Amino acid sequence: MIEARGEREIVLRLADGENLLERLLSVSVESAAIVGGIGMVRAARLGYWNGTAYEEHAVADPVELLSLQGNLGRLDGEPIAHCHAVVARRNGTVTGGHLIAATVANTAEVILAPLQRIRLLRRREASGLAGLHLLGEDG
Repeated sequence: MIEARGEREIVLRLADGENLLERLLSVSVESAAIVGGIGMVRAARLGYWNGTAYEEHAVADPVELLSLQGNLGRLDGEPIAHCHAVVARRNGTVTGGHLIAATVANTAEVILAPLQRIRLLRRREASGLAGLHLLGEDG
């Protein structure tokens, strides 16, 4: 992974074979960040929340990562990534969902925008989801 930091942004270039979510979680951000990216992945697992659990579907072949969006926050003091992805197969068909896992194929380009004075905390809710709880600089 190559990482460059600007005044208010972090840009990553991930290499073939890297675990996308593990790499995102390895980046040091003070409290939270917004995630965006494009590239290619393989061995992707995407989920659909049915109200009680994620229904997973696998996308084994390399696919174009058309859109990666989400955020980095904290759950029980540990970093957590909540990301969604849209991917396209070679034939142009598109699928997407909650990103459960993916391995970079060729490359992925990701931009992180660390949040200033806002913390994204997640707490387990009765539904099983890790619900988002926002804290500003006063909380």
